[in-house]
Amino acid sequence: QVQLVESGGGLVQAGGSLRLSCAASGRTFRSYTMTWFRQAPGKEREFVAAISWSGSNTYYADSVKGRFTISRDNAKNTVYLQMNNLKPEDTAVYSCAADSTPLYPAMMTRRMEEYDYWGQGSQVTVSS
Repeated sequence: QVQLVESGGGLVQAGGSLRLSCAASGRTFRSYTMTWFRQAPGKEREFVAAISWSGSNTYYADSVKGRFTISRDNAKNTVYLQMNNLKPEDTAVYSCAADSTPLYPAMMTRRMEEYDYWGQGSQVTVSS
């Protein structure tokens, strides 16, 4: 079993930055594809970013491309989401998910519940 715990969220002014962390425990995720999702109030959860097990390949939603960067440190069993130039529309609960399936493009449409593991999320609020 793998447990994922997100941290680093908070309240930030538009244009500011935050870095989210997702720490895994119970088992290393060296060979896991890692993905970030977000869910805004009253809206469906959406894909944000994904990274392959080696960290050499990444995917981003168009809405965050150029502003967010996903990275991972397998030695620390941790994946990160650096969020720059935050906008009010980025306000959401951000969750990470892990899956043993190698990264492929269609994973951007995959539901978080279809992943092997996911966390409870960290709130990010961006004020105007």
